[in-house]
Order: sequence, then C-alpha cells, then structure tokens
Amino acid sequence: MIVDDLVRRAFRDLPTARLATVDPDGAPHVAPLWFVWREDLFLSTRRGSSSWAHAARDPRVSLVIDRGRDWSELAGVGIAGLASLYPAEHPDLRELMSQWHEKYRSMLSGDGFERLAGAVPELGFIRVDPTHLRTWDHAWHAEGIAGTQSRT
Repeated sequence: MIVDDLVRRAFRDLPTARLATVDPDGAPHVAPLWFVWREDLFLSTRRGSSSWAHAARDPRVSLVIDRGRDWSELAGVGIAGLASLYPAEHPDLRELMSQWHEKYRSMLSGDGFERLAGAVPELGFIRVDPTHLRTWDHAWHAEGIAGTQSRT
C-alpha cells in the first residue's frame, strides 16, 4: 500500500478530514468529514449527501488531513485516490463502526448523538484507495513523513 504506518499513525487520531469530490459540472466540492484510518481510510457522511452522490458518479477524490495553526506548526497529508461507497450496515464494516463510535464518542456526548441521528438518518462510508500521497511537516513532528509517493 502507498500509505506507510508512520503517516497513518501521525494523522489517524485527528478528528476531521476535508474530502474533495467533483460535481457534475466538473467543479470541486470540499466537505469536512469524520474518518477512521486503520489499514484502509473510511470517511463518514450522510448517504445521499453531495460528497456521496459525487463519489458515486465520479470516484476520483482528494482529501487533506492536517494540524497546526501557525506556519511552523503545520503538518498534514494529502491523498488522491478512488472512492468506494459502503452503507454503515454493510457486514464488513462492523469493526469499523465500533472504531468510529469509539473515536467520536466524546464529540457525541449530551445531545450530540441525537442531533447527528436527526441530521444523518442514513450513515454511509466512503473508502479511499490512495493513488497519490503528499505529506508536509513544517515542525518536523514526525521525522521522515514529508514527501510525495504515487502508485502506478
């Protein structure tokens, strides 16, 4: 796989990725989405959302996961790849759903889960199979993560 464990570990615990899809007119559409990144990278979204519909029509996607505010703190990973769509109840996603709930449990406390359930009646996951990866680390948080890789 194009993504090595060092890059995955450096960014998998961050809460949000920004996924770019291509709308029917060819324009980019970017949305912040929650994600789980163990071996494969899965982003959660409402089935029927713009991100879901665009990825169903054209599976080419790009995403960014980053951290930092000041220039000297910025670090991130940009991934281009192909999307596959999965309903949350897909039998192969049971472990992933447990990981997703564990990761976001604190963000869904109080009335958060109820509000999420109201806004997202049908949860889906977009799996990204990376074809190109670019990393940057202005603070050198994890030595060796900056660079570019492509799979042909």
